[in-house]
Amino acid sequence: MLSIKNLHVFYGGVHALKGISLEIPKGKIVTLLGANGAGKSTTLRAICGLAHPGQGEILLEGKDIGALQTFQRVQAGLAMVPEGRRVFSNLTVLENLRMGAYSRTDPTAVERDLEQVYGLFPRLKQRLAQKGSTLSGGEQQMLAIGRALMSRPKLLLMDEPSLGLAPNLVTELFGTISQIHREGMTILLVEQNAMAALEIADYGYALELGQVVLQGSAGELASNDAIRKAYMGS
Repeated sequence: MLSIKNLHVFYGGVHALKGISLEIPKGKIVTLLGANGAGKSTTLRAICGLAHPGQGEILLEGKDIGALQTFQRVQAGLAMVPEGRRVFSNLTVLENLRMGAYSRTDPTAVERDLEQVYGLFPRLKQRLAQKGSTLSGGEQQMLAIGRALMSRPKLLLMDEPSLGLAPNLVTELFGTISQIHREGMTILLVEQNAMAALEIADYGYALELGQVVLQGSAGELASNDAIRKAYMGS
């Protein structure tokens, strides 16, 4: 689905990504692990066109998308749930969801997809007329995910979805991510809650200072002593 080859990203004089290569197969959940500053969010930003690589390739279904603008990458099949949710605070829940479908030209299918989002997040349907700013943190995360799904993506990018949520909501959130995956979605998940991420992922990469230092199946990483010590406290 997505292939990243020898990707380098610079922020001024800071070499944020140092030649990373990743593979996200269709229908799988791949997670990126790493401490703050490891390069996880920069990787997602580069995929979406929000950070411009100095070198390397980003291929979506075999096509180089490096020259595409962000909105064109959305049209090509990418959608991101950003860190901190970033819902449109002055728009209603329904308006936020419709913003996710802004590039679509199939109104009947859009209405059908709205109903699917309501089925996934019944609380959103109860709050359609509420402004985004009035929702709880958990509800805003539901809205951010629903908004991304409304673009009907081929690949869903998720940046720290559990950040700031209560433990019970984190459990609910990861159950929802698993459900979305079971319905056929390919997911690239950036998450500091390594245990939760590896429980639902198929494969993972550990980043450190802009480089891939370890990769393997989720089971292999979960049982790796270095991973357990660094991210799980054991």
